Amino acid sequence: MKSESQIDRRQFLATSCSVAIAVSIPAVHTQRRTQDENPVIGEGEWQYRVNHRWAKLPDEHVYAGASHGVSVDSQGFFHISHHGRPGSVFVFDPDGTFVRSYGAEFEGAGHGIDIRMEGGEEFVYLSPDNDTSGFAKLNLKGELVWQKSFDDIRRETGQYTGEKPRFRATNCSFSPDGGVFLGDGYGSSLIHQYDAGLKYLRTVGKQGTEPGQFRTPHGQWLDERDGTPKLAVCDRANARLQFFDMTGKHLSILDGFLFPADIDIQGNLMLVPDLHCRLTLLDRENRVLAQIGDDEQWRAMVLADNAFRNKPELWKPGKFIHPHDACFDRNGNIVVTEWVDQGRVTFLEKVS
Repeated sequence: MKSESQIDRRQFLATSCSVAIAVSIPAVHTQRRTQDENPVIGEGEWQYRVNHRWAKLPDEHVYAGASHGVSVDSQGFFHISHHGRPGSVFVFDPDGTFVRSYGAEFEGAGHGIDIRMEGGEEFVYLSPDNDTSGFAKLNLKGELVWQKSFDDIRRETGQYTGEKPRFRATNCSFSPDGGVFLGDGYGSSLIHQYDAGLKYLRTVGKQGTEPGQFRTPHGQWLDERDGTPKLAVCDRANARLQFFDMTGKHLSILDGFLFPADIDIQGNLMLVPDLHCRLTLLDRENRVLAQIGDDEQWRAMVLADNAFRNKPELWKPGKFIHPHDACFDRNGNIVVTEWVDQGRVTFLEKVS
C-alpha cells in the first residue's frame, strides 16, 4: 500500500519536476565507508549530529513501504507508525532500542500518530490511512479505547455522499478543551472537529487553493506559542501552512514551503518536516531560523528519480530523502521518520 493517494502523487511529481528542471543534477556514487556516517548538519545555533541507524529494528519486523509518523511519550519513548508488521506501531526507548509493537487492528495502514496526557494517563491517537478505519484512541499498552469508523464519520458529518466517497485519514490534533481535529488529507481534503465528548462540531475547509481551502491537509498541530490557540495545518500540495481559530475560522497563510508534511512545537519553536528533503525550524513569529538538510542540488536529484526512495545505495549520510514526520525529545533533539520504501528513522542530536 502506498501512503500517497493517486491525486497527491501526481501533485508530488509535478512539484518534483519543476524543482528538478531548475537545477543541474550531479553524478551519484555509492556511499563509501570513508565518508562520515554521522555528519553534523544545520546552521548557527541549530546544528545536529545525524544518526540514521539509531532505531534498531529486530528481525521479522518491517516498515514495509514507509515509516510514517512519530510521537514521543512522557517517558521519552518514541512511537513510530508504519505500513509494516507486526502491528502498526513500533516503540523505541530514548536510546533507539526496540521495546515492542502494537496496533494490530490497523496493520498495513499506520499513518498519523499523536499522544496526549488526559487526567494523568497518556493516550495514543491513530489515524490509519485507509478508507474504512477512521481514527482511534488507544492506551499506551496498545489497548483500544474507542474507534470512529468511516461509516461513523460519514453519518455524523454528512460530507461524504455519492457512490464512491473519498476518505483517507492522515493525522489528528487537539484543542485546549480536550477536543480533536481529524484530517482527511488523502481523501477529500477536509478537517473534522469534535469536542471532548467526541460530538461532531463542524468541518473546516474544502478542496481548493483559496484561503481556507486545502489540497492535502496532511499534518496539523495546536499552536499556542503567542498565547492564543490556533490550528496550524500543513496544506501540503498547496505548499503552505494555514492557521485557524478554534471555531474553524481562517486566520492566515504562511508560504515558503515545498511539500510540508507535519508539525511539532516545543516552546517557541515550530518544526516542519518537508517531504522535499528538509526540515524547517521557525520562531514564535514564524520567522525561519534554519532549514536543516536543505540542499538544492541534492533535492533536484532525489525528485528527478521517482524510484530514489527505493535505492538506499544512493542515499548519503546527512541527506534526507522524504521527511514525513518529526518530533522533538525533551532535550531538543529531533527524531525524523521518512517516506522511503524500507523505512528510515533518524536521530538528530543537538550539538549547538
